[in-house]
Amino acid sequence: MQPTIGLMEARDVEAVARMRLDAFFEGTGRTLEQDIADLNRLSAGDSFEAAFVARDGDVAIGTCLLVRNELESAHDLTPWLAGLVVDAGYRGRGIGTALVGAVEARAASLGVDVLYLYTWEARDFYARLGWAAVETFEQDSGPMQLMSRKLRL
Repeated sequence: MQPTIGLMEARDVEAVARMRLDAFFEGTGRTLEQDIADLNRLSAGDSFEAAFVARDGDVAIGTCLLVRNELESAHDLTPWLAGLVVDAGYRGRGIGTALVGAVEARAASLGVDVLYLYTWEARDFYARLGWAAVETFEQDSGPMQLMSRKLRL
């Protein structure tokens, strides 16, 4: 069965929060309850921000977000593609690419001209998808790459 991509539903929130905690927040003190609350706030917002989920049947296997604000030192930039994670057992199947595409399509449909993200480990992945490096900076004692993608001419 080919995984499907859609907007996050209530049934996905806990699984998505667990994926996010494992991928991004290990050792930070962030709790599952905090991430669930943040995802619920995002979903209940004004419909600009969105969480996309890849599912294999009824099981959430990946996620990616469209958010207004992401990086404290660059809050004058908006909006952001954030939090892309795919379960390790499903990587290499185009699911991350599909999730990025869903966020880009949503942003473009809302009139967004330029979308931003930051990464270090996945910078080559995003470059292959047409994202351009903007600058390299230090974040949490390590290098980080700010990237952008023009969605509209």
